[in-house]
Formats: sequence, C-alpha cells, structure tokens
Amino acid sequence: MDNVTALTPAESPSYKWFILGNVMISTFMVVLDSTVVNTALPVIMGTLGASMNTAEWILTGYMLSMATVLSTTGWLSNRFGYKNVFIASLIIFTFGSFMSGNSTTIGELIFWRIIEGVGGGLLMPVGMSIVTTVFPPSQRSTALGFWAIATAASVSFGPMIGGYLVDNFNWNYIFYVNIPIGILCIIVTIVLQRRYAHDGKLQLDVPGLITSALFLPVFLYGLSQVNASTNPDGWSSPTVMACMWISAVSFILFIYFELNASAPLIDLHLFKDWRFSIANVVIFIFAIGMFGSTFLIPLYMQDNLGYSAFEAGLVFLPVGLVQAFGSPVAGKMASRIDPRFIIVTGLVMLATSFFINSTFTLQTDRATIVSSLILRGAGMGILFPPLLSVALASITPQQMAQASSVTNIVRQVGGSVGVAIFTFLLAIRRNYHTQIYSEEINYTGEMYHNITNRLADFFASVGSDTSASAMSQAKHYIVQWLNTEAYIRGINDDFFIGGIVTALAIIPVLFLTKKSVK
Repeated sequence: MDNVTALTPAESPSYKWFILGNVMISTFMVVLDSTVVNTALPVIMGTLGASMNTAEWILTGYMLSMATVLSTTGWLSNRFGYKNVFIASLIIFTFGSFMSGNSTTIGELIFWRIIEGVGGGLLMPVGMSIVTTVFPPSQRSTALGFWAIATAASVSFGPMIGGYLVDNFNWNYIFYVNIPIGILCIIVTIVLQRRYAHDGKLQLDVPGLITSALFLPVFLYGLSQVNASTNPDGWSSPTVMACMWISAVSFILFIYFELNASAPLIDLHLFKDWRFSIANVVIFIFAIGMFGSTFLIPLYMQDNLGYSAFEAGLVFLPVGLVQAFGSPVAGKMASRIDPRFIIVTGLVMLATSFFINSTFTLQTDRATIVSSLILRGAGMGILFPPLLSVALASITPQQMAQASSVTNIVRQVGGSVGVAIFTFLLAIRRNYHTQIYSEEINYTGEMYHNITNRLADFFASVGSDTSASAMSQAKHYIVQWLNTEAYIRGINDDFFIGGIVTALAIIPVLFLTKKSVK
C-alpha cells in the first residue's frame, strides 16, 4: 500500500503466511456466524419463546451492524492503525459471542448479536487490507485467493456446524465455539503482527454515518411489525407508520449529506457509472437469494420434514464447495468469452433453483433439496467473479477501495433485506393459505364427518380414553395438517417470488454492451 509505512524491521519470509493464516481463521469465524444460526433458529425460537418476526433479527441485526461499520474501517484504520483496529474488532466479536451464548431472552440475544456484528464488520475489510499490505503485488492474488477460500468454506460448514452443536450440546455453543478461536487470534495478532503508519489523515463523515445507521434498521423493524401478533392494525399501526417516515426522512438526508460531503462515507458518485450500478443491483439480488434460502430451508426441513438440526445443516455442505470450484473457472472463462453470458447463466441457475424450491411438499426427498442447492452453489460460483469484474471495470485506482467497500455493503444489506422480506412474505402468504384452506373445508359436509370419524377411530385404537377425546384429537389433527400445508405453501410462494425477481435481474445485464464489459 503506497500510503502505509512499516514501523518495525523487515520480517522473516514466513511472517506473511502466519499473518494470512490468522486473518483466514478470523474471517472464517466471522462469516461462519452469518450462517451458523440458521439451523439453530427453530431451537432458539422454542427455547426463548420468540416469534418468527422477532427471531429474524438474530440474523438481520448481525448483518446490518456489519454493513453499517464497513464504511468506517478506512477512517478507523487511518486513525488507529490496522493492528489496533484488528485487535479491537476481535475483542468486540469474541465478547459479543460470549454474551450471545449467555443470553436468556430474545432481546438480549439480538442486542449482543448486533455488538458481535460490529466486530465482524470491522474485522473483514481490515483483515483484507492487512493481507494486501504484507504481501508484495506479485503474491497478492494468491493470498487473496486463500482468503476467499475461508469465506466459501464458512458458507458450506456454517449450517452443518451449527446443527451439530445444537443436536449434541445446546444452541449456546454455536456462539461459545468462537471464544477460544477469538482469543487465539488476538494473541497471535498482538505477538506477531507489525504496526503500520498512515500518511495523511482522513475525515469521518458523521452525518452520513448516523443517517446510514438509521434508515435501513428502522425500515426493517417497521416491516417486521406489520404482521406481529402484538399489532392488530397492520400497516396503519402508529409504530409502523412512524418507522416508515423516520426511515424515509433518514434516507433522503443520507443522500443529501453524501452528495455534498467533502469526504463522504459512501461515494454515491460511483453510481454514475452505469456498469457499477447494474452490477450492484445484481449483487443485491444475489445476496437476497443466498441469505434468504439459507434462512428458510432449515426451517422447512426441521419444522415440516422432521430432520434434525445437523441433518438440515448437512445439505448445505455442497453449496460452498461447488461455489469455490465454480468461481476460479468462471474467472478464467470471463477472459475468453462474453462475461454477460456467464452472468446470465449464473442468474438462470439461481432462478431455476428457486423454482425447484417452490415445489416443496411434505413428501419432498433429500435428493431434491440437495440438487437444488448444488445448482444454486454453481450459479453463485460462476456469477460473482465476472460480476465484480464488470462492477470495477472503469473504477480508478483511487476509487477502488471505496468501490470495493460499497460492493460489500450492498451484499450485506441485500442479505439482511432478504431475510426480512422473506419472513414478511412468509407471514402474509401463510395467513392467506390458512384462510383459503379454512374456507374450502366444509365443516358440516359429509366428507369432513367421514374423515374425522375415521381419524377418531384410529386415535381410539391407539389409546384415547373416550370417544369424545378421540374426536377432539381428530379435529385437532386436521387443523394441524391445515397449518402445516399453509406454512409449506407460504415457503413455496417465497421461493417462487425469489425466482421471479432473480430472473428479472437478467434484464439490466442485457443492457451491458459487449464492448463495455470487456
């Protein structure tokens, strides 16, 4: 890095590889916590008595806090140095993990997940900067390739590790597992990592930071309250309306501050480059699908198909592996054929996987679920490298750090919005199908009476005390079946909408000319 100066003598040849290993382990731990919660969510909801609308904040709170602090890492690193910021981020993340594991209420867990996300949001970009600083230009591509492996591996192993810990220990251990790793990384950083001095001082865009930290969380909170059990008024609720207004005003102010700041937190002028804008729209949709699917599928498998948490997490193992294999292949192909073709192919594969998921039933087998996820992993793998190349094609070296930060923020925000919207739509469509099924059942008809009588005879034969008790069990079973079917149909609708939106993302890609993507 041109504006970074080492403050200690030259290190041994193995120094940079020790630092890379430390950063990779730290990155793996942070990204792991974006997915490890998914398979534990049903157990956490049951243990802490949380609704779906509340529990989603275990995920969205973590990702939003990461996205919020991402844009401040440049100023913090400039002010305090890479080493100090990296140590602070590890301490915050490790302490947040410990307190998340100690939480006894859903409110406590969400709060400490937000703190944990602050540490993770600082750690990832600073870790990447450390890697590019300690490696010479000739070795940076190799080093960043290893760094990317840690991210892909955590996507594969996160749900599986979370499921194993939940099944064999307790949900608290999905957070406790970070503590020894975090302490080890802190010690290695303190003992081995060198300090660097920065030339010049950056300014912090305080108005931009405040408004950016306000508008999206407030909007998503208002959205989560629309279908909350404590809100009978829906969209007309004073809380929801207040959240929407505060969010809208904060967003307008954010745009105003960023367009007029001398050192903006996020340089919105980057979006004047239409290739950068189109690529980030696709990245946003990509993140919605990736995080939304890893949120819904474990719920479906555990709540409806009877899989254990570990079994539900195991189906995600091929996703990261296929993605890790597809990314370098796509990177090489992009230099030989039209990148638009690769991007569109990736989007078609993503959309197809969503449409496969929209046909889930109570009889769906494991092979169908795994095949859809393999297809999704392959789509994500071939989509991302050429998409990043298009996004950064005309970005100047001076803008590169800001552009990379914006792209990471877009991906994190897309993930949090994806979880929130999928949860919101699931509640709406589940209620819709429950109402439709209830209206279609003729409770006074002959068919209903025949079915309840047969079910009552079955329950009587397996141990019901009285005929009245057996009939009550029969009616309860029908209602339970109705609710299960409505829940699955709601999940199907979620994936169908996700498939449609992903397919529509192909349209802006077609506006890229062959010359522009080259």
